[in-house]
Amino acid sequence: MELRRAGRSGLLVSSLGLGTMTWGRDTDEHEAAEQLSLFLDAGGTLVDTAASYGDGAAEALLGSLLAEVDRRDVVLCSKAGVRRTSSGHRLDASRATLLDTLDESLAALGTDHLDLWLVQSHDPEVPPEETLSALRHAVATGRTRYAGLSNHPAWYLGYAAANLDADATGLTAVEVEYSLLERSIEHEVLPGAQALGAGVLAWSPLGRGVLTGKYRSTVPADSRAASPHLRGFVEPYLTDRSRGVVEAVATAADGLGRTPLEVALAWVRDAPGVSSAIVGARTATQLRGVLAGSDLELPGAIRRALDDVSAE
Repeated sequence: MELRRAGRSGLLVSSLGLGTMTWGRDTDEHEAAEQLSLFLDAGGTLVDTAASYGDGAAEALLGSLLAEVDRRDVVLCSKAGVRRTSSGHRLDASRATLLDTLDESLAALGTDHLDLWLVQSHDPEVPPEETLSALRHAVATGRTRYAGLSNHPAWYLGYAAANLDADATGLTAVEVEYSLLERSIEHEVLPGAQALGAGVLAWSPLGRGVLTGKYRSTVPADSRAASPHLRGFVEPYLTDRSRGVVEAVATAADGLGRTPLEVALAWVRDAPGVSSAIVGARTATQLRGVLAGSDLELPGAIRRALDDVSAE
């Protein structure tokens, strides 16, 4: 698998990343162990998690598995800034919560440092200076090697890049949703990240699973759209517009002798500015399908056709 720089930094990440959002909840320890083994054997390095995934279950499960592999083989990314309260999850990007969460993440993951630490989402209640001070402190104290942002508006990226100290590695990466069904980052976030030298980590490159074609005729009983806690995550993409894009992807896949999953993933993975496309497979079988497409390079004509049919 190809290794790429995260933007203009020295951090190398695999062109595909392994997401762990379902670990500890929909993905048990046996499936997770097989996924990690398959991913590393395929040359993957970037493993993405968050303190909020499964209310900590994902980090705990990943930590138990990392004890069985060479830590140097893994580029470990986690996120903080969303915490659970008695009334549900809420944003909290305060310095105290971020740094407390980071220490809890390190303990759960069984490591003394992250390779990349991200603020998970923009918290409008906390001044950017305070949030950024936590990133600077985390790098300065060695708890993370690099720092960045996830799901933040373009103006925040610019502010962060201007105010993170150069000797603290600056703004290394930006993690955002990006797929043929969600291209809004192309207006400001993607060009902003490129101009600032930050690598883009694209989450949900398969359009929350819709671009695999699994929902073309029905909703499978074992799919995310049929899951009580993930139905709302998928439903926004079960629209007439999405169906048109899915059919175009399926047509391209038929012409290439590949699967819709492989075509949709290759489109994101090789888009300008993207350092890695993060795929969260629920099962090891699903991950095998993802890894099977790592060699696909889309012909220019097909890429342009998909650009046109999915334009926002």
